[in-house]
Amino acid sequence: FARMVELFDKQEISFVSVTQSFNTTSSMGRLTLNVLLSFAQFEREVTGERIRDKIAASKAKGMWMGGTLPLGYDLPQDKSRILIVNEEEAATVRLIFNQYLKLGTVHELVRWLDAHAIRSKQRVTAAGRVVGGLPFNRGALYHLLRNQTYLGFIRHKDVLHPGGHAAIVPKKLFDKVQVVLDDGVRRTAERRSQIERAPLAGRLFDGDGSPMSPSYSRGSKGTTYRYYTSTLLQRGSKAKADMQVIQRISAAPLEEQLGKLISRLVPRSSANPLGLPRRVEVHRDAVHLTLRREDCAGIQGRLSEDETLFDDATDIDHLRIIAQIRIRNRRGRIEITRGPPPRTSKDPVLISALRRAHAMTNLDEKRIPIVRTSPETQYARRLVRLAFLAPDLQKAIIQGTQPAGLNLDQLIGQPLPIDWDEQRKLFA
Repeated sequence: FARMVELFDKQEISFVSVTQSFNTTSSMGRLTLNVLLSFAQFEREVTGERIRDKIAASKAKGMWMGGTLPLGYDLPQDKSRILIVNEEEAATVRLIFNQYLKLGTVHELVRWLDAHAIRSKQRVTAAGRVVGGLPFNRGALYHLLRNQTYLGFIRHKDVLHPGGHAAIVPKKLFDKVQVVLDDGVRRTAERRSQIERAPLAGRLFDGDGSPMSPSYSRGSKGTTYRYYTSTLLQRGSKAKADMQVIQRISAAPLEEQLGKLISRLVPRSSANPLGLPRRVEVHRDAVHLTLRREDCAGIQGRLSEDETLFDDATDIDHLRIIAQIRIRNRRGRIEITRGPPPRTSKDPVLISALRRAHAMTNLDEKRIPIVRTSPETQYARRLVRLAFLAPDLQKAIIQGTQPAGLNLDQLIGQPLPIDWDEQRKLFA
């Protein structure tokens, strides 16, 4: 109400109460209003203090005063506010603690729990909505492994009180887990100093559009190896075995290749070339760079034969460069090489089909293909889609440098995305 009165004053509106003897048109009315508001605020604060003191006193007696119910316990059926042990869930909690000690990392624990269909606690809200019962994520597991409720304590802010409920995790097991977790915190602090040296952090994405975050590993001789790893992989998802999408890549060689490329295309960026691109997408046979249009003055004349410049489809203020930086998995090691992929032989069937597709189309005012006449057969309707391929894919077909395995059956045997970026991902 005080804020409403302030708003009224700004708009030069007076407030008059019919049932109470005050209004804001006179000094006495404003005094009366302020006194009433002060007492109302005082009463509100006193009520809040009493509630907080009551909660603190109840927790000091070991009572559960609400919040997200931890796995392993159920709410009391009476008014005692003492948690009841759920024996089946308690066994699951102890299994999680023991399995973490065996595996050593929360990443592996996430995958193990998911493989064994072990889910979070499921409960029904007062409104009848079912929540929980989902796969564990890393954050939930860290909280579970640190939760001292399992030792029989109730936490109030930074103070632990003996709880009225029974412990379900032995203290010796709990302490062992804390030692491993603390060691992980120390290693994370060391990792953070390594990650801070990752100049592409926040701007690097894999072929599926998933962010790639800095990570590192330490060799047997203490050598540190930096990587960029897909967020999905860091969250515990399994790596894709077909390598169609690069999910983990060595940081140093990638940064070196991109630094040389950007320094050549934009010479004035030589001091900090990796700070120039707004977005970098890593594909198997190419790297896509998104640059601001204002930074690309004169860049057309500096492009090589294996580099292509496009208008960015999502933002007219940016341009996209596709550079043929190839990434390959050689016996478990990622290799990054510059230049076009090995030349493949021209496919006369594919080239003929591409020409037939263009014969069935015309160009509109913006030189975009449009179907001239409706194809009469189902094969022709599939074939005409080739005219809508991305220009660089069509050029590769004519030159015989198309991606390995790209043939006519692959093109007409599946739906073809209209978006050129989606096409490049599909045939990368």
